[in-house]
Amino acid sequence: MSETLLQAEGINRFYTVRTGLFGKSATVRALSTTSFNLQAGKTLAVVGESGCGKSTLARVISMIEPPGQGSFTLDGTTIKADEPAASEIRSSVQLVFQDPYGSLNPRQKISQILCEPLLINKPEITAAQREEQAREMLQLVGLRTEHYDRYPHMFSGGQRQRIAIARALMLRPKLLVLDEPVSALDLSIQSQILNLLVELQDKLNLTYLFISHDLSVVKHMADEILVMYLGRVVESGSTEEIFTNPQHPYTQALLSATPVADPTLEKNRIQLEGELPSPLSPPSGCAFNPRCWLAQDQCKKESPELELQGTHSVSCHFPQRC
Repeated sequence: MSETLLQAEGINRFYTVRTGLFGKSATVRALSTTSFNLQAGKTLAVVGESGCGKSTLARVISMIEPPGQGSFTLDGTTIKADEPAASEIRSSVQLVFQDPYGSLNPRQKISQILCEPLLINKPEITAAQREEQAREMLQLVGLRTEHYDRYPHMFSGGQRQRIAIARALMLRPKLLVLDEPVSALDLSIQSQILNLLVELQDKLNLTYLFISHDLSVVKHMADEILVMYLGRVVESGSTEEIFTNPQHPYTQALLSATPVADPTLEKNRIQLEGELPSPLSPPSGCAFNPRCWLAQDQCKKESPELELQGTHSVSCHFPQRC
């Protein structure tokens, strides 16, 4: 059985904003009471609509921002609310961004982009050793060593994302946070990058936190899934369980909107009514109740806890088995 690499306990992340030029301050509840475990060598996917808290979770786990409340333990080291993480633990988590065009400095050569993490975090390594490791990493992600002295504008989107992945791997991290890593790429290139990530995971025993809104990609990549809505986890479990037996109405609606390649297969599309509520003023009770076709009075008054329902966890007063 795999060891637990990452364990999150009750992570919250709120932001204070002003509602206008002369308006009062308000609180955006971007991430609320989020808990999960991630096994070493596995992939945990986080899915949901825009604004559900996926990217906020990515920033917290990658230690760009500290958790407002709660804590998470990474490879035996605990990072608590409002406590800075040590540089050693920061280097064990790296982030691959969504946009391969914006995530690379256009003024730096690929050699500088790849060597910079080593120069900052491992100053004892010589320039020759940095160059050797960078050239090896280029080959590992499917690029040629002659690309070493070129600039980012000389590469396609798929090649740039390979460079971004190579940069993230230069410090040999244990966890990669992948924030929509293929959504900005053409479909033909997406499969190549996804296959590369699978190959790298097998070769280097990497662990992935995979942020995505594309459930077809998630089904291909993930071992476990967290479904988030308005900053909260509403359902979690294995990929097979989530896809074959979704119990939360929101999960069922997401899956019903996933395209299927078989034209003969009949699908019952669930159309959600209304807009995603504002995190400035979330609805009382269950956050999904204004859009839920199964909502009852209890849903409007009480917020359900994330509890084990059969084989996976669901935050719903009236979970529905498919």
